[in-house]
Amino acid sequence: MTKLNFIDLQILYLGIKNEGKFDEKDIEESDLKNLGVGRLLDQLASLKERNLIQINKDGSFLVTKHARHILWDDQIPIWIKILRILEIKSQDIKKIASFLLLLQEDIEPEIEDLRKRQLVLMSPLRKETGIVKMYEIMQEGIELIKKAQTEGFQSKLNVGKSQIEIGGIIEETIQEINSLQGISDIKKEKIVSNLLQIKNNLEI
Repeated sequence: MTKLNFIDLQILYLGIKNEGKFDEKDIEESDLKNLGVGRLLDQLASLKERNLIQINKDGSFLVTKHARHILWDDQIPIWIKILRILEIKSQDIKKIASFLLLLQEDIEPEIEDLRKRQLVLMSPLRKETGIVKMYEIMQEGIELIKKAQTEGFQSKLNVGKSQIEIGGIIEETIQEINSLQGISDIKKEKIVSNLLQIKNNLEI
């Protein structure tokens, strides 16, 4: 599969959100204007060489079917699209949904499932507007993308599924125990210690 960097993603997104077509005006009205003319021209040339965009007769650009198949093909499962986005760059859920032209509620169950399976990591980031949940892909997520490309998307998350699920359940249980009221810290520590022992024995 063709690899994208973040600038590739930004440029293709200009066209995707505008029925596949974009021009200099669209670029000028976006954050891409800060790249500089030379770097932007190099990036567009690179996209054209990789058959990700075509140049129309009027000088505008058209996103190719090959480019659409990376992130915007309806046949590609949402979980694959999320992993591919995060492989390019860590994002918050609002940005992920925006790049994929989906509603945030459409991807929330999928990204939460990926987190529970330890394929993506969520880290809270404090901003002026409040706490933002940032997501990044784990090595297991990268490996799963590679496996899906060779074996097909139907296999979904079956690789190591049982161990990953158990690990996620144990971590959630530990968090719930630590938040419980009416139980002494000594009792909590003993329960958590037993759960961690189970996790270590299972090597997850």
